[in-house]
Amino acid sequence: MPAGRDRDPARGRAETPEGEAPAAADQGTEENPARAIERLDRELAAKSAEAQQHYDRLLRERAELENFKKRVQRERSEAVQFAAEQLIRDLLPLIDNLERAIEHAESGGNGQPLVEGVRLVWKSALDVLERHGVSRVEATGRDFDPSVHEAIVQVPDADREPNQVVQQFQPGYVLHQRLLRPAKVSVSVRPNVEKGGDDD
Repeated sequence: MPAGRDRDPARGRAETPEGEAPAAADQGTEENPARAIERLDRELAAKSAEAQQHYDRLLRERAELENFKKRVQRERSEAVQFAAEQLIRDLLPLIDNLERAIEHAESGGNGQPLVEGVRLVWKSALDVLERHGVSRVEATGRDFDPSVHEAIVQVPDADREPNQVVQQFQPGYVLHQRLLRPAKVSVSVRPNVEKGGDDD
């Protein structure tokens, strides 16, 4: 026989170290590239959605914080602006009494020095109120405004349009656009208009 035929065919094989699988077996466990890309896309989309949720929550919390700051600032400003409201309410009867004293002294025909003195006090008190943001509600001759006027009597008057202020019995006062008390007035009505609910 030829010498080459004596060789064992198994000897020509490359021996594989014990415990290791052939390289072809490893290739079977690798992830398909297309599937890997698809999986990464899903993970990226999930992370993007999560990041967007965090960002939206951050924006909402920031907006709520800004609204809270504005509300606190507004309440603080109103507290300072209207801090003297009760004091001013208590001063209003003093103004009323001074006005009555002036009217009484003037109707008597004497006591002019007293009238002038009381008038100065009255004017000074009004100046103090004005410096604190208080203004008078003048009503006589104007259209009746229920937001600042209180009608206590109706006066038939053919020479006036209905709902005009005929006389002001007590002035109203406003503090920084807030009504402290309305002006008490009489209001014109047509002579043929009957008032309901006044006669019992």
